[in-house]
Amino acid sequence: MDSNFINENIGQKEITKKQNLLTPEGRLSAPGYSRRHLQVYNRSHIKASGRRIKEWDYYYIGNDRYGIALTVADNSYMGLDSISLLDFSKPWQHTKSPMQPFTFGKKKMPSSTLEGNVKTKGKNHFICFEHREGSRHLTFYMDDFYKGKPIEGELTLKCPDMDSMVIATPFKEDKLAFYYNEKINCMPASGIVRFDGRDLHFDPSDSFGVLDWGRGVWTYKNTWFWGSASGLYEGSPFGFNIGYGFGDTGAASENMIFYKNKGHKISRVKFNIPGRPGIKQSDDKMGGEDFLSPWNFTSDDGRFEMDFIPVIDRRSRTDLGLICSDQHQVFGRFSGKTVLDDGTLITIKNLPGFAEKVFNKW
Repeated sequence: MDSNFINENIGQKEITKKQNLLTPEGRLSAPGYSRRHLQVYNRSHIKASGRRIKEWDYYYIGNDRYGIALTVADNSYMGLDSISLLDFSKPWQHTKSPMQPFTFGKKKMPSSTLEGNVKTKGKNHFICFEHREGSRHLTFYMDDFYKGKPIEGELTLKCPDMDSMVIATPFKEDKLAFYYNEKINCMPASGIVRFDGRDLHFDPSDSFGVLDWGRGVWTYKNTWFWGSASGLYEGSPFGFNIGYGFGDTGAASENMIFYKNKGHKISRVKFNIPGRPGIKQSDDKMGGEDFLSPWNFTSDDGRFEMDFIPVIDRRSRTDLGLICSDQHQVFGRFSGKTVLDDGTLITIKNLPGFAEKVFNKW
């Protein structure tokens, strides 16, 4: 391999050139991470069974008062359109997720974060994600979102020239399985969400969006941990993406700090979720966690040490036997320290964000 193709950074493989994501045999060309969307995903290049392909766009937009999450997913055997509203002052949350059977790519999810729009609708809802010059425009509506009350919104996320966290992860147990993922943090948000007689205003002075863009072929049973936060530090954009739990992460972790639109790669981060007395915890299943007690996070390179005070556990569980999903997406506030590549210490307090543990058989 060309020695200029990857950079070694504390044991991480950085992709620095554009190429096809998959080889002609359907395997990942270069597991590792990048700071931009470089590897080219093409659904038609996948050699695994079409029923195992999973594609989604997830946006979360929030501040320290409320948040909105929007998901459009095509998981082959089923599609999903989801809206979540969170009010941290109460605290309160509600999610509604209409599903569609046997979509198998019919949602036409874009092959890149750089272009392409997502449009989906059902009998009583629609969700639309549009690229516009220098921004992303999100519109949505759902009749009978909660107790007969509709919800609607229109939001704009500014997209300055900035680094993101892009990672290509293989699975040891299946050479045709992979996950290609981009997280874009710290997008200044503006707009209004209307629900129950209230106008919830999002202003770029304190409201930020994150995009979780995922495409891949998944193994049947897996667990992941993910955390994200976006805000301001001394008037400049600051945030982070942390996570682990599935696939072969020997080439790279997905942990990155963002400051002034630049990414600072860090090593491994451990989610220390408090346990419930007398119940054993496991990293690969649910059961022993006390999700609403304070968490903490530690990194093996000492560059990310954080406490997390939960406010809302957005829990969702579906168990249909062969298909099971148990999700705890916990929203709260982070306080602690991070260290940038040049050694600069950043100390934050009460930064809004979330951390989650998700178990799937799918």
